[in-house]
Amino acid sequence: MSAWPAGEIRLLGLDQIGEAYRRYRLAVPEAETAMARSLRRYGQMSPIVVCLRQERPEVIDGFKRLAAARTISGWHPLSTRRVEVDERGAKAAIYGLNCVGRRTQELEEAWIVSALVREDGLSQVEVAALLGRHKSWVCRRLALLEKLGSEAREDLRMGLLSSFAARQLTRLPAGNQPEVLAVARRESLSTDELRGVVDLLLASASREKEEFVLAKPREALRQARGVIPPAWDPRLSSAGNRISRQLGYLLDQLARMENWLQHRGRAELTACDRGPLVPWFSRLSRETRSVAELADDFLLELKVS
Repeated sequence: MSAWPAGEIRLLGLDQIGEAYRRYRLAVPEAETAMARSLRRYGQMSPIVVCLRQERPEVIDGFKRLAAARTISGWHPLSTRRVEVDERGAKAAIYGLNCVGRRTQELEEAWIVSALVREDGLSQVEVAALLGRHKSWVCRRLALLEKLGSEAREDLRMGLLSSFAARQLTRLPAGNQPEVLAVARRESLSTDELRGVVDLLLASASREKEEFVLAKPREALRQARGVIPPAWDPRLSSAGNRISRQLGYLLDQLARMENWLQHRGRAELTACDRGPLVPWFSRLSRETRSVAELADDFLLELKVS
């Protein structure tokens, strides 16, 4: 293998290719299944990229193609291009080569950043320069791993927790994160609501206040923001009070649905759920667009009048 010039493309058998760097990429079974279908139909469209480690080719771009090829019986060798990089360069290449297509997720970026800092001994400034990012970007990725509790980290890895929500949790001590995560699940909090709950917990001066926030997060948020709607607003007519209550209920339900679509979605449903729910989600998509357009028109009328 040492006679393999950098940049040259060769055909390699599947058993010749190592995956030592696989730990820096999340496995996405659905994407690998789709890739297998593509390989069967069109063949390999572009070479995977490898570097040599102890004379063994180790993939740094093309993990999905390699995994898909290994599921296809009798698949022929893969087209493979070699690049010349050291250990640090390999990690940087994993990040750089995946800035197109399916971009690296924040957890994957955090794994790479952590390895460069903790294993390779680079400073955060050096990592930022190597990856072409700002030092604050590096700091945030490190925090995802080093300040995020194990339960939240696993939810992030499984796609059940968004990176934004994870960053909010890192503002809390690790010991307080599980109860906030449980509240976010129980109440289906939106990302904005979760940020507000964390703000309230950090500002709480007693355990009693913290328990109130955790028990009734939305009521706590309404009180903190001073937007608790009165039972009857004297400024409004009967019709105005009625629509005010309807708007409050509707916005609350939309926040819950937004949170579910962002953080749970298909992962929470079984195959038998999908068919019956398709018409409802089609209607939701259609009618929310219609309501949004009508609301925009109504706002213009209110401003003009």
